[in-house]
Amino acid sequence: MKDAPRYPRDMTGYGATPPEANWPNGARIAVQIVVNYEEGGENSILHGDTASEAFLSEISGATPWPNQRHWNMESIYEYGARAGFWRLHRLLSGRAVTVYGVATALARAPEQVAAMKSAGWEIASHGLKWIEYKDASEAEERADMDEAVRLHTEVVGTRPRGWYTGRCSINTVRLAAEEGGFSYVADAYADDLPYWMRFGEKDQLIVPYTLDANDMRFAVPAGFGAPDEFESYLKDSFDMLYAEGGRMMSIGLHCRLAGRPGRALALKRALDHMAAHDGVWFATREEIADHWAKTHLVVERPRPSEMTRDHFVSAFGSMFEHSPWIAERAWALELGPTHDTATGVQSALARMFRAASEDERLGVLKAHPDLAGKLASAKRLTESSTAEQASAGLDALYDDEREEFEALNREYTDTFGFPFIIAVRDHTKASIMEAFRRRVQNDRSREMAEACRQVERIAELRVQDVFNKL
Repeated sequence: MKDAPRYPRDMTGYGATPPEANWPNGARIAVQIVVNYEEGGENSILHGDTASEAFLSEISGATPWPNQRHWNMESIYEYGARAGFWRLHRLLSGRAVTVYGVATALARAPEQVAAMKSAGWEIASHGLKWIEYKDASEAEERADMDEAVRLHTEVVGTRPRGWYTGRCSINTVRLAAEEGGFSYVADAYADDLPYWMRFGEKDQLIVPYTLDANDMRFAVPAGFGAPDEFESYLKDSFDMLYAEGGRMMSIGLHCRLAGRPGRALALKRALDHMAAHDGVWFATREEIADHWAKTHLVVERPRPSEMTRDHFVSAFGSMFEHSPWIAERAWALELGPTHDTATGVQSALARMFRAASEDERLGVLKAHPDLAGKLASAKRLTESSTAEQASAGLDALYDDEREEFEALNREYTDTFGFPFIIAVRDHTKASIMEAFRRRVQNDRSREMAEACRQVERIAELRVQDVFNKL
């Protein structure tokens, strides 16, 4: 059997109703400050690279200089280590901070590492070198990750519990999960809350980072032009997330960027604005990860996109009355994590019903029973139909009600060639009768469209029931 196409990206996430974060002490928001320590780990022929650095500096339009040292670029990075770091260290004194430390940069920064540790800052790994991994082989990236952990442990004294490459490849997060020692990975920007990702048998916690509330935007086109723009953006981001409640705000800083005097003062004003609010938890990423892992355990949920064809059809083949072919076709679609919800499965099923020929859709309509009619007494109702009719009282009609139902049904089926169909769980006995009287007056085209909508709604309710039981 040919494998069905599968789409690995999760475009749903938590959807319209994110989980309660339950931050400690009833905090409304977790604010997470990251100081990226990259100085001394950037591209340089001194570091064995083929060209100079060209990323995130004050030099507009910088390009790599092959086989040459770039004195201006090097001195900008040196500013971050010599002055910018210490300004941020003073400004953030007493606050919870996570350092994304490039291992080779940390190895060249004994004074700064000692200061990070004395301040109680978390030092996570920012990779071996501050270089691009998009074209690296999987083996090369894994080897660098292993060496980064080894060197970090040697320099800091403890292994990193968090990982962030930054300039990552499509393999990075999976490789970090497979490494097995990280309580969280931050190479994602997909949410305002932590979330779990499955890699084989491994559930890896993702604590997403930010590129918008980030001083890197001082060094990219269409970014921040002045410090007050950075300040305003941080305040607005905080105010929105604080109003929503139960969110996490990440702030990204770089010693050579936010460590400049004018920007550091803007950062101070933004942080003072946040600290003036009640219920603000300034936390390290490690603290957030530990909280999430403790209070939001991995929930084993059905993953229809990972089901075999037979399993999928067994679970969802009866959603459309006596029409398992719809589930068979839905399974063959490009399903993925975003279909691993009731809404996702129903979307796939409905697509195949809508894409079917008119004769096929008519066959589905004809497979539905007469409401409380002869099929019920003949015990030809599916289990779902029996329960649905009972919910509206259609299994206990008075004689006069049954007579009117049967008369309307004869007129309806003579007119349209299929039984009257309605999602009875959305109605009462009275509203069903009113709809019966109204719809029997439709022309056939309009009524077939309405009947198909009702069939889809019945299937939607049944899919929800399946998920509620799983």
